[in-house]
Amino acid sequence: MSKSLTDHERKKQISVRGLAGVENISALKQDFNRHLHFTLVKDRNVATKRDYFFALAHTVREHLIGRWIRTQQHYYEKDPKRVYYISLEFYMGRTLQNTMVNLALENACDEAMYQLGLDMEELQDMEEDAGLGNGGLGRLAACFLDSMASLGLAAYGYGIRYEFGIFNQKIVNGWQVEEADDWLRFGNPWEKARPEYMHPVHFYGRTEHHADGVKWVDTQVVLALPYDTPIPGYRNNVVNTMRLWSAKAPCEFNLKDFNVGGYIQAVLDRNLAENISRVLYPNDNFFEGKELRLKQEYFVVSATLQDIIRRFKVSKFGSREVVRTDFSKLPDKVAIQLNDTHPALAIPELMRVLVDEEKLQWDMAWDICVRTCAYTNHTVLPEALERWPVDLFAHLLPRHLEIVYEINRRHLERVAAHFPGDHERLSRMSLIEESGQKRINMAHLCIVGSHAVNGVARIHSDILKATIFKDFYEMEPDKFQNKTNGITPRRWLVMCNPGLAEVIAERIGEDFIRDLDQLKGLCNFVNDEAFIRDVAKVKQENKLKFAAHLEEHYKVKINPDSMFDLQVKRIHEYKRQLLNCLHIITYYNRIKKEPNKQWTPRTVIIGGKAAPGYHTAKMIIRLITAIGEVVNNDPVVGDRLKVIFLENYRVTLAERVIPASDLSEQISTAGTEASGTGNMKFMLNGALTIGTMDGANVEMAEEAGEGNIFIFGMLVDEVDALEKKGYNAQEYYNRLPELKQAVDQISGGFFSPKQPDLFKEIVNMLMHHDRFKVFADYEEYIKCQEKVNALYKDPKEWTKKVIYNIAGCGKFSSDRTISQYAREIWGVEPTLEKLPAPDDLS
Repeated sequence: MSKSLTDHERKKQISVRGLAGVENISALKQDFNRHLHFTLVKDRNVATKRDYFFALAHTVREHLIGRWIRTQQHYYEKDPKRVYYISLEFYMGRTLQNTMVNLALENACDEAMYQLGLDMEELQDMEEDAGLGNGGLGRLAACFLDSMASLGLAAYGYGIRYEFGIFNQKIVNGWQVEEADDWLRFGNPWEKARPEYMHPVHFYGRTEHHADGVKWVDTQVVLALPYDTPIPGYRNNVVNTMRLWSAKAPCEFNLKDFNVGGYIQAVLDRNLAENISRVLYPNDNFFEGKELRLKQEYFVVSATLQDIIRRFKVSKFGSREVVRTDFSKLPDKVAIQLNDTHPALAIPELMRVLVDEEKLQWDMAWDICVRTCAYTNHTVLPEALERWPVDLFAHLLPRHLEIVYEINRRHLERVAAHFPGDHERLSRMSLIEESGQKRINMAHLCIVGSHAVNGVARIHSDILKATIFKDFYEMEPDKFQNKTNGITPRRWLVMCNPGLAEVIAERIGEDFIRDLDQLKGLCNFVNDEAFIRDVAKVKQENKLKFAAHLEEHYKVKINPDSMFDLQVKRIHEYKRQLLNCLHIITYYNRIKKEPNKQWTPRTVIIGGKAAPGYHTAKMIIRLITAIGEVVNNDPVVGDRLKVIFLENYRVTLAERVIPASDLSEQISTAGTEASGTGNMKFMLNGALTIGTMDGANVEMAEEAGEGNIFIFGMLVDEVDALEKKGYNAQEYYNRLPELKQAVDQISGGFFSPKQPDLFKEIVNMLMHHDRFKVFADYEEYIKCQEKVNALYKDPKEWTKKVIYNIAGCGKFSSDRTISQYAREIWGVEPTLEKLPAPDDLS
């Protein structure tokens, strides 16, 4: 037994983990043994840890099935407006513990496993992450699914069942190496294939224009096979569905025209069709205009719209009889939310279905389309905006290109009527970019084809209206909204930090878990000695646990009393991991210069994946590991500064590291990070933030109180002014001796003695073409870090600020975000009412 009795007993006391009645424990043990027996009967008689995991997963899944069926039955009977959240990414992580939390089964399962001589944490560690996303956008979709179910919305997440998710990152000799993420190799206990809802998806071919309409003919067909995953709400007996499509070649694929001897090759070529759902594109905030990616985007959209329309036409549970044919009612029954422009093809595809297949007039169809669709923008970085070459579009989706041209023709007519004679505006607002290779601007398509467009933090939504979408805002100001992102407090507090959740529940009760605004009540305990002590104690326990994990995996001795300083996110120049590096080097140099001074000890942890093709990001990782090699082996520094690059950062690792963190680094150049959500997770888990006035940091400062968060750096207007004037890195390099020293060390090989030129390109970039102006914020950042050090030396004052931060987190629940989407965009009303439990026959 790896867990002591005391640890087990302590867990049992945590009320947020659910009550463990004797009856349910014995029932769980019975179910578990039945599943285990079924697993082993098949081929073995010795159970492995994985067998135990699957038995437990199937046991917990049984508690979902009744609620799932009942929820879907309820929707068919009540026929509410349904919400369809379409996303190319759902970054779900693990499912077992989240399901136990939402079903209040955690303590009962824990006790059942304990009585069977099994360790719950070891079983949980057998589960693979569902890594079907890159970062913020995909994880946001996952939090939204949790909130939509917890708020009783009839909502569905639609995406792709990638066979390979985000790559696993290995660090080899300081460099990132990618490994395929074969997450399905042992099977997925949470999904259910639904072949009865398979749909054909068409590609290529040509169009024929007839008197009775347009036909898209001679297409290649790929089948979309759905896999359903249950999404439980928090203790409300609601279980919604995430439906992910897998590509399957039709039986006749390549066989109708096969020549003698071509049969084997024809069967092997089925792989080509099935490659559509093979792998997630690993780019975050970067557009790669590849045909396979465009196929993925159309694949998810076409299959999903067929499903939406099938469900719209029938209404009785389990019936396939068509009962509804009046499409003018579609926007009353269906809301489609486009998570970024990746599913933008939903707009021309819905038009194709309504006009070509359902024979509606264009104007009627367009009105339905606009009232049904809404678009969320996630970035202003120009390299991230999707602009598909017209020739690729014409080849793959000839009918959709015709429809986009017609949408554009009518759109430009409206623009011309609104702004007569303004020809420049016409070309700026066109869906087709004519300069160079002709391209389709997918963001413009989304704006024109949606009734609502939103950014994901107040500052981001303001930037959209003032810059990249200014022309559209001037024409239709009422279309533009803000919906500041949020995170689910179930996964990001109750599940990953039960100690903190319990300390909070002891003071203000448990209802904050479904109504996070109640955390404001903690303001009454800011000067309560016992509460201050409890909060600090939980943090220390989390740090000790994570320090042990680090020592085991990185063979570096960690000082658990040091400040845990974290920057975990995708590696990108705009996120400025390099600014963090410059602070580490500066702090190192100061310790070396005055080794006898009382320095605040720090453990700096940086983690995140670099897109495989993003050379600069990979060099940044190599620099971080190189700095670690020098700093961690310098006896003069000792345990006062350690630098760790956290390998293979992912949802499950975030759940371990965030509760253990003291300082959260959110240091993007103002105006570049649309919102951020990691920032909110750190805030909720008792870390203080050092950050720029960017993304949601602005609103976090507002909610926690400006004095309780460490803000530094240029504001958006100052960044713009510096850009206009011309940013000259050399100026800062010449003026700031500590900056010059750090840069010279990087370029001179101090951190790479065997390859002195290793980091020359990084320094060259910083000195001559740094779009994100790292040096311009260096001086203020260093001064701000000095304030952080000073406060950390006063644990009580530090913890008081932590409490203010936790108390200010209410706004950053995804429940609040989803309530706003529901009321202000989708036209549906959230509810905290419970559905009857499956065993409740009322």
